[in-house]
Amino acid sequence: MESFLKSIDWWLILFCAFCVVAFVQLLYYWILFRRVAWYQAPVRGNTQTHPVSIIICARDEAGNLGRNLAGVLVQTYTSTHEVIVVNHNSQDETRFLLEEFRKTFKSLNAVNLSQEAKGISGKKYPLSIGIKEAKHEVLLLTDADCVPASEYWVQKMQDAYGPGIEVILGYGSYYKRPGLLNRLIRFETFHSALQYFSFALAGMPYMGVGRNLSYKKGLFFSNKGFSSLNNVPGGDDDLFINKVATPTNTAIVLDPEAFTLSEPKKTWGQWLRQKNRHFTTGKYYKPKHKFFLGLYSFTHFLFYPLFVVSLIWFDWRLALGIFAVRTISQAIVYYKSMSRLNEKDLFAWWWLLDIWMFIYYCIFAPALWKKPKKNWA
Repeated sequence: MESFLKSIDWWLILFCAFCVVAFVQLLYYWILFRRVAWYQAPVRGNTQTHPVSIIICARDEAGNLGRNLAGVLVQTYTSTHEVIVVNHNSQDETRFLLEEFRKTFKSLNAVNLSQEAKGISGKKYPLSIGIKEAKHEVLLLTDADCVPASEYWVQKMQDAYGPGIEVILGYGSYYKRPGLLNRLIRFETFHSALQYFSFALAGMPYMGVGRNLSYKKGLFFSNKGFSSLNNVPGGDDDLFINKVATPTNTAIVLDPEAFTLSEPKKTWGQWLRQKNRHFTTGKYYKPKHKFFLGLYSFTHFLFYPLFVVSLIWFDWRLALGIFAVRTISQAIVYYKSMSRLNEKDLFAWWWLLDIWMFIYYCIFAPALWKKPKKNWA
């Protein structure tokens, strides 16, 4: 047995593994992610104007609402619409701020909740109340710390509804600020969006983000709301979409005027806690989604270590050739996709940020096995 193990060319095996990993990565870039890079929105003959209910959940968000709520209330939209802010047991000035807004904007409906729902964590309870209060079938969700990128946000998002469409996935971006942390947050947000938009376009929608998401009220109630998710902290956006989205009922919107903007976390600790919370819901995705997402992340994680091993211990020319093919493919898809999602300034840093993803996986992968904490946000 010992002689057999010594006879094996381990460096050849590792190089073959590098080839397989690179090939799988190329499949993802040219079969899946190219769908965002070269996305063309469906041509519509007439602009639609459905009645829309915009829902925002807030808890001690007076500062954010003071900065952002006006951007939601002054949308240019000709059809009937309302803005529902569910004030969930806030201890700050949120209630009084909403009363002041209500004096100017009659479309604002403030719902004040003063109790907690036992056994229901996160935003699911206030969001359910907001949906029950909604007068219209089309629901458009965002957060208190978000502002629409333009006055046409409502128009652009609801216009994606067509025959059979019940879910619209939008892009929730972050403000461009100086510093390394800002670039990392925005790149990770872009990278996640590249995946969930591409999977949706390929007929495998698996998540959306509550910062910019729309679905039908009837879809919510026909699936008994969040009842199957009440025991899971979070999941009011990604897990609900994972449950109800299908290849035929989901559409995406990649128009920059339909994006939302949020202020990114200011410290590493805040961001780490936020991402750990988000990652804990991934274990509840459908098996096929976990498989394809896991395969992509696993090969992405292995690519650089196997490249270094192949470069040093095998034929460096072959290793560099394979590395170049994958890197050029990735650069093309990233450039086009970043341009599409208004993140073009990140392209100059994309190769360093892609290497950073190796560290990112090491930091956050353990969160997939952790028990989620019962935070409100």
